[in-house]
Amino acid sequence: MKVRNTGSTAPITGASAVQVGNAYRKADAAATRPVAEPEDVATVMGIPESELTPKVRQAIQQLMVEVYELRQELDAAKQRVGYLEQLADQDTLAPVLNRRAFIRELSRMSAFAERYGAAGSVLYFDVNGMKQINDGHGHAAGDAALKRVAEVLLKHTRASDIVGRLGGDEFGVILAQSDEASASAKAEKLAQAIAVQQIDWNGTSLSLSAAYGVHPLSADQKVDEALDAADRAMYANKRETARD
Repeated sequence: MKVRNTGSTAPITGASAVQVGNAYRKADAAATRPVAEPEDVATVMGIPESELTPKVRQAIQQLMVEVYELRQELDAAKQRVGYLEQLADQDTLAPVLNRRAFIRELSRMSAFAERYGAAGSVLYFDVNGMKQINDGHGHAAGDAALKRVAEVLLKHTRASDIVGRLGGDEFGVILAQSDEASASAKAEKLAQAIAVQQIDWNGTSLSLSAAYGVHPLSADQKVDEALDAADRAMYANKRETARD
């Protein structure tokens, strides 16, 4: 489950606008569907044909129009609720889950691992050098760097995996059906994919890199403890890399 990116906020753009537009086009299509004939409705309701006077027929016709209009409004409301739920889960900067949604999905994955004994792991990434980028090139450059990291993580993970921004320059990845060994290998590949990135910012090429930590999910460990363990593993990796 991955997220790719609002009432008096910024206008809805891009893929989000398409989503909303499609939702309302579906609702419009529902409104143009043919309304059932009064005779058909009368048959279903058991109204004798002799009682189907012009006034009864007109009343049934109006009732069916109102039913379809209510269905249209309900469909549009469901689409809107789903869209708002997606927005509530999405990070404000990058096209990935925010911390709250990531923790929720981590809880689900842990419960799945407990129930079915399925392997799963959480990765913790910390983007290196963000202070230097922000101080030297401005926070807009820092935002561009974080977005690029999010894009790399999304591109190199499966649809069943979950990517989230945990805050600041930290990202998390939940790998389904991955034990610690395979998760460590995947984390190394993701770090390498980040390290080859170059951002051209006002004529300056900005390099990226990230430290990572890996922790396998287990049935007897709380979610916050698992995430904290992955965080500690990341800092251990960062210190070891610094010594090298």
